[in-house]
Amino acid sequence: MSRPDPKLLTLPASEPPYDEHDRRHGSASPTAGALALAHLPPRAAFAGGGRAPEERALRGLAQAVAEILAGQRPAGVVAGRFTERAYGELVRAGRMIHTPRRVLVGRPHITRPQDDVIEFCVLVHCGDRSRVLALRLERRRTHWLCTEFETAETTTSHRRPQRT
Repeated sequence: MSRPDPKLLTLPASEPPYDEHDRRHGSASPTAGALALAHLPPRAAFAGGGRAPEERALRGLAQAVAEILAGQRPAGVVAGRFTERAYGELVRAGRMIHTPRRVLVGRPHITRPQDDVIEFCVLVHCGDRSRVLALRLERRRTHWLCTEFETAETTTSHRRPQRT
């Protein structure tokens, strides 16, 4: 007796899409298993009606931006999540994270300086040296858009202290 093939389940609208969408529609996915934000309207990934995005959506956006800065994903994936100026800066930044490994972001640390502003940062794990990535989102009508981003290497080193 054989088992029937498993069926794909539909994800709730508040969840970010996955690269499965690309494979079903015949195009190659730039990163297997990573979150892909380009195929949903902004309201779907960042809760509709102007509500603040959930932690999972913020982490998905940070993962996509980190992959873009590492040259592992095209910038167009997040075009609908950025203001025109911030997107231009992202494209001009090019590859800022140099690593042979796939980047992975940690849990976001979120602050709300105003009701219509979210600022958050994540640690980007990318080999021997980690980086920090900070993003600022502002509500524009019912959509949350990234207006600023910044990244830098962490200052901690993995060398042992010298004895005197």
